[in-house]
Amino acid sequence: MKPVDEYFINQKEPYQSIMLYVRGLILNTLPEAEEKFSYKIPFYNCHNKPMVYLNILKGKDYVDVCFVQGILLEKKFPILRNDNKRKQVRSIQLKNLEDLDHENFIALLHEASHVLSHSKKAWFI
Repeated sequence: MKPVDEYFINQKEPYQSIMLYVRGLILNTLPEAEEKFSYKIPFYNCHNKPMVYLNILKGKDYVDVCFVQGILLEKKFPILRNDNKRKQVRSIQLKNLEDLDHENFIALLHEASHVLSHSKKAWFI
């Protein structure tokens, strides 16, 4: 079993269902996305650079869907938040699947991939 699969299996509900659903959306929307297991969490790379990762922050009650270049996307997608005082990462906090606007998330994935394809590097700050 791959480490990323083991990570998902070991999550408690509702986090497991949320993460598996988001994983499916990412991989179905962006066939070029490559799933990696880095820093003990799932990352999704596009154009050989990290684009989005899934995390459950200690002491929080949501799945944090984090966009590496979120600072470049937050004006067009105000759902992205900077709750943890991050320099460039912005995220969507999901407590349940109903919190996810499916159509907007698909558009966000496409835009994030497009922005990343024109970037020299993922981490620029």
